[in-house]
Amino acid sequence: MTQLEAARKGIITEEMRAAAQAEAVDAGEIRRSIEEGTAVITRNKRHASIAGLAVGKGLRTKVNANIGSSQDHADASEELLKLKAAIDAGADAVMDLSTGGDVDEIRRVIMMESTVPIGTVPIYQAALNAKRKKKSFVELCADELFDAIEQQAEEGVDFITVHSGVTRESVARVYREGRIMGIVSRGGALTAEWMKFNKKENPLFDEYPRLLKIAKKYDMVLSLGDGLRPGCLADATDRGQIHELVTLGELAKTAFDEGVQVMIEGPGHVPLDQIEANILLQKRLCHGAPFYVLGPLVTDIAPGYDHITSAIGGAIAAGAGADFLCYVTPSEHLRLPTVEDVRDGVIACRIAAHAGDVAKKTRGAMEADIRLAKARRALDWDEQIRLSIDPMRARAVRETSPPEDSSVCTMCGSLCAIKITK
Repeated sequence: MTQLEAARKGIITEEMRAAAQAEAVDAGEIRRSIEEGTAVITRNKRHASIAGLAVGKGLRTKVNANIGSSQDHADASEELLKLKAAIDAGADAVMDLSTGGDVDEIRRVIMMESTVPIGTVPIYQAALNAKRKKKSFVELCADELFDAIEQQAEEGVDFITVHSGVTRESVARVYREGRIMGIVSRGGALTAEWMKFNKKENPLFDEYPRLLKIAKKYDMVLSLGDGLRPGCLADATDRGQIHELVTLGELAKTAFDEGVQVMIEGPGHVPLDQIEANILLQKRLCHGAPFYVLGPLVTDIAPGYDHITSAIGGAIAAGAGADFLCYVTPSEHLRLPTVEDVRDGVIACRIAAHAGDVAKKTRGAMEADIRLAKARRALDWDEQIRLSIDPMRARAVRETSPPEDSSVCTMCGSLCAIKITK
C-alpha cells in the first residue's frame, strides 16, 4: 500500500506521524493533504534508514541540493563530502545526478550515507548503459530505459525525475516558437533526440502505465520533469513550456488515480514579473500537486553569482506557492560545483525558502524572525548567532572584527542606535 492509498483509507502511517512531528502540525492534516494530492511523502519502501519528507501545501518550503559526478570529474569520495556539506547546511533532500565514473557505486554509497531522501534522473543511467554497450542512446529500446528505472527503484531511490511530458508535439512547439536556447534539460534533449531518431513517441509518455506500476510497487514519488524548461529569460512561459505543463497535469491526474504520489517540476530561467503566473498556472493545471522549481533564475547575466539570482526567484516562487526549491550554486553554467559551492548554494536556497514561508505565512516562519529580532534588540550576540540560518558563518564574520565594547559591533560602536535608546 502506498502513502496515498493509506491516506484514502483514513490510515495515518508512521511516515505521516514523523512528518507531522517535524512540521509541528497535526498528523491528520498531513494525511488529508496526501489524500488530496497537494502533498507527498518522499520515502521509498526500501529506503528504511531515512524518515519520510513531507512536501506540499501548508508545509515548510523544502530545499534540494544536486550533487553528482560528471564525465570530466568523477570522484566518489568528493561526492560524499558534497553530500555531507549539503546535509550539514540544512538541505532537506539530495539528488544524485552522476553522469561519469562508476555511477552505480556512487549512487549506492550516497544512498547508504544519506540521512535525507535521495532523488535521481534515471535517463542518465540509461544513457551510460548504452555507452557501455558501445551504442548511442537513441539506439536504446524502451525496455532498457524502464530497466534503469526499476534498478534505481529497487535500490531505494525515493523520487525520480522523469520527462514524460516531452512529447513529439511539445518538442515541435518549441522549435516552431524559435527559442534562443532551445532545449536545455539533459533529459529533455536526450528524449527529443530519441524520438527524432526512432520516429516514435516518448516511451515515458507512451507507456506511462508501465512507469506507474514501478513507482507504485516501491511507493517512489514521481517528479514529473520539465524537460522543456526555458534556459534563458527570453524563452520563459512560451508555448512549448506550457504545452508540456498541460500534459504533466494530465499525467499527474492519471498517477493520482492509480495511487502514485506525484510532484511537478518547473522552470528554470524566468523574469521576476512572470514567476507568480507560472506558479498559478502549475497549481491550476496540475490539480494542486506539489511544485518543485529550479531557482527560478531571474537574470542571465550573473555567471558566478547564480546562487543569488536563483535565491531571488526562489523567494518569490515560494511566496507564491512553490513547495520545493532546487538550489543553484555559484558555479552554475560554469563548472561542476565544489564542496564549498554546495554549501553556499544550500544556504542561499534556505534563505529564499524561509523568505517565501514568511510571505505565505507558513507556521513558525515569522516567529523565527521575531526571536532573532528580540535577541538583536537585547544586544545578545550569542543568541543572534545561534538563531541565524548559518551560525558558523555569522560567528566567523563577527570574530574577524571584534569590538572593544563586546555589547556592540564595529559598524556603529558607541553610536549603536539600540544602545543609545537603551
